[in-house]
Amino acid sequence: MSRRTVIAAVDGSAESQAAAQWAAREALLHSLPLHIVHAWQDWSPGFTHAPFIGADTAPGATDVTRHWAERVPRDVAERLREDHPGLHISVEQVFGGPVDVLLSAADKAEVLVLGSRGLGALGGFLTGSVSLPVVAHAERPVVVVRAGERAEDEKQPGDDRIGRAPYLDVVLGLDLARPCDELIEYAFSAAAARGAALRVVHGWDAPIVSGHYPEAVDPGHGVAMGLREASVLTDALRPWRGKFPEVDVKEQCVVGRAADHLVDASKDASLLVVGRRVRRAAIGTHIGPVTHAVLHHAAAPVAVVPHL
Repeated sequence: MSRRTVIAAVDGSAESQAAAQWAAREALLHSLPLHIVHAWQDWSPGFTHAPFIGADTAPGATDVTRHWAERVPRDVAERLREDHPGLHISVEQVFGGPVDVLLSAADKAEVLVLGSRGLGALGGFLTGSVSLPVVAHAERPVVVVRAGERAEDEKQPGDDRIGRAPYLDVVLGLDLARPCDELIEYAFSAAAARGAALRVVHGWDAPIVSGHYPEAVDPGHGVAMGLREASVLTDALRPWRGKFPEVDVKEQCVVGRAADHLVDASKDASLLVVGRRVRRAAIGTHIGPVTHAVLHHAAAPVAVVPHL
């Protein structure tokens, strides 16, 4: 399979169906094929999803489980073909643990799309025991889509009956200490494909010196630091503006926790793009505090781009 493929992970749940629909739209935006992957296990209760409710999960129920497992990706593909008749869609069913199956699929993907159960009682995304490990270890971009995400949620308010309503901004969270090419290119490409503006948000805090903030003594110090941060951001984006001249770039240097600003920005965004440093640890879900926060609280789909 070529890496130039959008892959959607499905398990029959509402959140995975929303992810598949988003993946189909993304594939069309980039003129790429869509590949649907369904991981299934024989009788593990921990992997029993909505379509399997009521089915016997005992070891002897292999045929029943296989029957339902085969229906899951087939039904999703049929629905997507009806909604997007010009899209090339393929289906793959893989026996095995979902995390291992999806990490293997991600290696072959332009982007892997997963579902999240949406906002929970604690006010955060319930990303589940599959999404977070995959995000933490995948070495290709992963997009997490909340349950209930609709195409119209990505567009500016207005009449979209002919599909021409403009997209909301793509938002990029950029750490100027690590302005990696993979992350910036992904965000610019996403904005260009949508014909959307790219809003680049960089959060910073003034360092504490001798137990206090320098700007508390000299307000001009904070202004000077803000101007310096803005200048560094402009310099980091300059070559990318040249590569994507069609993208309207909005630069925002903001004081305070970057995660808070990004979650707020996601409320009127079509996509939120953040980075994750690649770590080679075999266990754990180390995705960084900013990425972790936006995955749990962002109102828009979140693209996590790994980088060194």
